[in-house]
Amino acid sequence: MVRFPSRFTRNGVVRVLAALAFAGCAWATVWPEPQPLQKLFVLVLMLLVAGALLCATLRLAFSLLLGGGLFFALRFISGLKETYLETALMPADFVYYARSSLIATLRHYPHLYLLAAGVLLLVPLQLALAWRLDRPLSARRRGWRAAAWRAGGVLLCAVAFRVCLLPAGPFATLHNRDVWDKLSDDAQLTNFFININDGGVTMPAMSDDATAQRAWAATASAVEKQARPGTRAAPYPDIVQVLEESTFDPANFTACAVPGCKFAMFQPDARTRGTGLLRTHTWGGGTWVSEFAVHTGLPQDIFGAGGMYAPFVLAPHVHDTLPDLLRRLGYLTIAIYPTNSEFLNGRDAYRSYGFDHLYGAEELGLDEWEETDAQMFAAAKRVYDKVKKPGQPVFVMILTINQHGPHDDNPMAKLPSPWRNMVQGLSGKDESALDFDTYLWRLHDSDVAMQGLERDFLDRGEPTVLVHFGDHQPSFDGLIRPLKRTLPPALQPERDFLTYYMIKSNFAGPPLSSYPALDIAFLPTMVLQAAGLPEDAYFAAATELRKRCQGRFDDCPDKALLASYYAWIFRRLHVYE
Repeated sequence: MVRFPSRFTRNGVVRVLAALAFAGCAWATVWPEPQPLQKLFVLVLMLLVAGALLCATLRLAFSLLLGGGLFFALRFISGLKETYLETALMPADFVYYARSSLIATLRHYPHLYLLAAGVLLLVPLQLALAWRLDRPLSARRRGWRAAAWRAGGVLLCAVAFRVCLLPAGPFATLHNRDVWDKLSDDAQLTNFFININDGGVTMPAMSDDATAQRAWAATASAVEKQARPGTRAAPYPDIVQVLEESTFDPANFTACAVPGCKFAMFQPDARTRGTGLLRTHTWGGGTWVSEFAVHTGLPQDIFGAGGMYAPFVLAPHVHDTLPDLLRRLGYLTIAIYPTNSEFLNGRDAYRSYGFDHLYGAEELGLDEWEETDAQMFAAAKRVYDKVKKPGQPVFVMILTINQHGPHDDNPMAKLPSPWRNMVQGLSGKDESALDFDTYLWRLHDSDVAMQGLERDFLDRGEPTVLVHFGDHQPSFDGLIRPLKRTLPPALQPERDFLTYYMIKSNFAGPPLSSYPALDIAFLPTMVLQAAGLPEDAYFAAATELRKRCQGRFDDCPDKALLASYYAWIFRRLHVYE
């Protein structure tokens, strides 16, 4: 019988076991990715990480075990977050959750403490055993040449890893997807690594401090966080603000020139203080960036590609918002959400925006994603009646989801009869006709519900400001883009980014300024003005920018003024850090 040295037997067994463990980790992490290219992408990254570890340690079993374990851990953590928080794992989570909300999250799931303790004990033990039992490769080769080869191998793997993540790299097609897909589809690890590149934040170009001081010093009080006087004395009015998801005024479309395209919620009346076209910064989806804009007074796109992930990468860094100012003025700030409150980092983001409480569908007893506007408004009224205290104003932020796509999930024959083939100029066989008619049918329900909300909050003695606006246009699967609009030539380039806003109050006040199209980031300044509230230095500067740029923000023609504004609010007022 031939006997092999015990060391060979030990190394062989350890490496075979490590290879099997690596294969198991690869199967658990790579196979769940939906598309073949996504599977290949994750597998290549996994092999490159294991290769870099091998070059660095020369221990094959340890490298396979650690490399495979890291990817398995990412898949496991991603699954936990999807299960318990109903949102995708983001690279930023390892910063924000570890820093701010990890313990608070685990507190809601005590059984995860035991799991975390087990992982912290078992994983280091397994890695230590693999290191101890696995003999290094080429252990006899020492000196600077061996070190150079090892360093070169690590560098080569690292460079290849980085190239795989580039938008123009070998996996470029994985980057060319809608942001919503990157946040919500089943390609958990693909999206995680793609978002490493997409999640980068860049600050806009700024002027020097002296220029900013000359341009904006007049907007600041002696104490920069001290509010400037408003036009109304305390107690201040309640403010009810409604984000109407995927909602626009259909009367602006050439084909929608029939009575069924006219809705009361878009028509000014005696209570209207301001209304008009609203310029948003997303199309077809991305409600979360519109939320960011109306809370912070900043469009997300000034922060580069990472701005599209505002609830994750921007929200934790904002330090002056509309809800925050209202709280300093004595308001109770609450939000009514149509989804789980943890969806897309909602609870943490709204805490950062300055809300006292976010009421998600689970807390309101609603069927998330399925609520009508009437249900959302009724829930908001119940919460308002519960939290309202004499002498304390309330700010209520309501998000609706009635118009969330798709708009072609039912055939034309199943639409109520008044709404079948309502839109003129579009063939009944045209898919855009079905989308548009479904939109009008749902909009009718929203219109009726809005009249009820006005009765609840404006037909009473308690002073109240009511605001509602469209956060973006729906996509109709891209079919909305070619449809003609009755817009002035100057607004045609922005046609896909125009919705509406309406501001009313049940007390007298001067009309608000009117613009060809108001940037959504200026909506907070309009709300403050309608309510007659004081402004701090930040919102005083924002109001002045709105006036000087005629309602335009990052497309303001005066680029030097805009650069000085950024320098003022970011370097002097520290609105975002």
